[in-house]
Amino acid sequence: MAEKSVLVIGGGISGIQAALDLGDRGFKVYLVEREPSIGGRMAQLDKTFPTMDCSACILTPKMVDVSRHPNIELLTYSEVLEVKKASSDFRVKILCKPRYVDGEKCTGCAKCADYCPIETTNEFDMGLGVRKAIYVPFPQAIPQWQT
Repeated sequence: MAEKSVLVIGGGISGIQAALDLGDRGFKVYLVEREPSIGGRMAQLDKTFPTMDCSACILTPKMVDVSRHPNIELLTYSEVLEVKKASSDFRVKILCKPRYVDGEKCTGCAKCADYCPIETTNEFDMGLGVRKAIYVPFPQAIPQWQT
């Protein structure tokens, strides 16, 4: 019997939870996120409404769980280009953007950012600050390597 697989588009809190639920049920899950890290807008929030719970306290453990789940493959910094129906399933074309950093060798130490001469606006804080051209989007980012 063929392995059942699922494509989840979007690595925000909803996509993360969907991937975890499906992965726990035995599906092979491909989680596609266009940004360099999963987490979405919730990663930028301090508290959640209406309970005012700590956003990072809810999100960060789920991000770690999805990154370590044996049935989930993370495809960050990637975009779905095409979806085609093929008999009883679908064929999907995904563009994996280059990071120019080998994720197998990167330790996340950020020393390379110390030597990077180029600065640009920081999208994570809505352009209020600057970041280096090589960076990790935020301290709890997953995957934790430079982009």
